[in-house]
Amino acid sequence: MASTSITRAISSTSTINKFTLSMWVKRGSLGSYQRMFCSDGGTGDTYFRFQNNDAIEWSGHASDATAAGLLTTSRVFRDISAWYHFVIKFDSTQVTSSDRLKFWVNGVLETAFSAETMPNQDVTDNIVSTSKTHRISGTSSAQYFDGSIAHCHFTQGYAYDASEFGEFDSTSGIWKPKASPSVTYGTNGFFLKFEDSSNLDLDSSGNSLTFTTSGTLTQNVDTPNNNFPTFNSLVPSGAALSFGNGNLYNGDQSPNNWQSVPATIGLQNGKWYWELKDEEDWGSTSDSTRRYGIASLDSISVGRGDAEDVRYSDNTYAYAYMNASGVRYNGGTISGTTSTHPTFQKDDFIMVAMDLDNNKLYFGKNGTWNDSGDPTSGSTGTGSVADISSTATYAPYVETKYGSDNVSINFGQGYFRTTSAGTNTDGNGYGKFKYTVPTGYYSICTKNIKLYGG
Repeated sequence: MASTSITRAISSTSTINKFTLSMWVKRGSLGSYQRMFCSDGGTGDTYFRFQNNDAIEWSGHASDATAAGLLTTSRVFRDISAWYHFVIKFDSTQVTSSDRLKFWVNGVLETAFSAETMPNQDVTDNIVSTSKTHRISGTSSAQYFDGSIAHCHFTQGYAYDASEFGEFDSTSGIWKPKASPSVTYGTNGFFLKFEDSSNLDLDSSGNSLTFTTSGTLTQNVDTPNNNFPTFNSLVPSGAALSFGNGNLYNGDQSPNNWQSVPATIGLQNGKWYWELKDEEDWGSTSDSTRRYGIASLDSISVGRGDAEDVRYSDNTYAYAYMNASGVRYNGGTISGTTSTHPTFQKDDFIMVAMDLDNNKLYFGKNGTWNDSGDPTSGSTGTGSVADISSTATYAPYVETKYGSDNVSINFGQGYFRTTSAGTNTDGNGYGKFKYTVPTGYYSICTKNIKLYGG
């Protein structure tokens, strides 16, 4: 949602001493101020944001702009692989001061704060003043949230615990959303599901409030109920890269050095499919400055440093399709002709099919599998680039050299940066892809991993 806001000007005012904010969040970029929600305009903004050290801050203000509660977490939130569920409960009618402002993370009450100021008893927050605008992501011009948001609730005049919006799964113990919580929303309350592709800012609270979206709001099939991977921006080997689009875009880097980044999920079993788009390039196919493939998750996450000229010359657990043609493995080119693995350049699409049941790997370009490949050929491995090792935990990865070597990846989220990927799904109906998913292959997501043992 970077540079995107969903807004609604408050049309009817009231002074309230109770409200609840509940939202599911998956982070993209880290290390900057990012507002997930705010009520701004006039005097004294009330806001909920990540700080530039990745701690979380809630700051409330009364109608006279004086503080109406402040919480800043002691711990930081840097997990870019999973969804967080955040709930703020404000109820200044409570006699016990510590009950007036509460914050839950994934169903667990947060108790450690570096800054903590409870609201005065019966103080009213100006969060629904007519001078205010409710804003999901950012201020009027800055502090935009980078990542994904799902199931965003605001209740006016009613204070609820996190258990009203989520619950622990009886089998896995994982905290999950309640699809239709039994809550009362009040006059300016809302429920944004982001599930109607024709009207992503639709209010499903029953109030039918009208919101306005500025910027580009992209629907994402990555949800709290079915988590998809992204690029892992935390690995040392990708430290100089800038990431965007919810960590699905490997952006510019400076200085120009080799940078490698894997996905946030590694796999040992099953058959998996994903796609990439070559967004920008250095402008030459004479040198392999861009390499897209798979790598041992252990070696790339732990054994590689920033700007290390990896090229995987010392790693037998990495395979990469190169823009200068060919597939690189252990420092050598194992399929090096343009007829079997042609060059690729800006705006080309790359397909990858990884068969970890038969230890085969297939690459394709713009809808055609390289080397007459047939990912459904099983142990025969027709067109497979190699008999890949059966001992590694593999993650999709990309490796780029120059600042202008940029790539988007689609694990099934449904888009390449600002371009829709298409409507092709895997055999279970998960993911959205540009090209047909080979029979028996699946998008990398938690529901498929549960079925096929990734």
